[in-house]
Amino acid sequence: MGLSITQLLKNSVKLIDHPGRKKPYTVHLLWVFYIFLLLIHFWWWEIHLKAVTVWLFSKYLFIVFYIILYYILCVLIFPDDISEYENFEAYFYSRKKWFFSFLAVSFAVDVIDTLLKGKDYAESLNWEYPVRNIVHIILCLVAIRVSNKRFHAILVILFILYELSWILRLYNNS
Repeated sequence: MGLSITQLLKNSVKLIDHPGRKKPYTVHLLWVFYIFLLLIHFWWWEIHLKAVTVWLFSKYLFIVFYIILYYILCVLIFPDDISEYENFEAYFYSRKKWFFSFLAVSFAVDVIDTLLKGKDYAESLNWEYPVRNIVHIILCLVAIRVSNKRFHAILVILFILYELSWILRLYNNS
């Protein structure tokens, strides 16, 4: 998780350090923010692993795999070098299939992760959780095929707003 956050922060700061190198793209930066938000949420979400009383190496390996998925997402959305591309906009659209494929997989893997925390925990998330993941996967699959810039701008804003709403509803009710 630390490497994932480092990847996003390091490359965000490069935009400040070297403002003339590559022109930022708002939609790309919003996806960077969204992935950062997912990482923070994931870190908090994993606290529920304390409820797992029996740990097998396979469960541990699964969690490592899940974390690797997030790292791949971070490198895909904000690589260290985009010198082959004119700007971040060109980079984003050239790599969107990979990015949205891995993002869709992360939502599917999230279901398994939730089940690892136990049936009671999974049921506590009610109907919204599986619907959330299915809708996110479908939208990612659509995003792979659509190159319309307005669609991607609206999509990332909706993903951010929903994630913020989901986090606040899950964890801010004392």
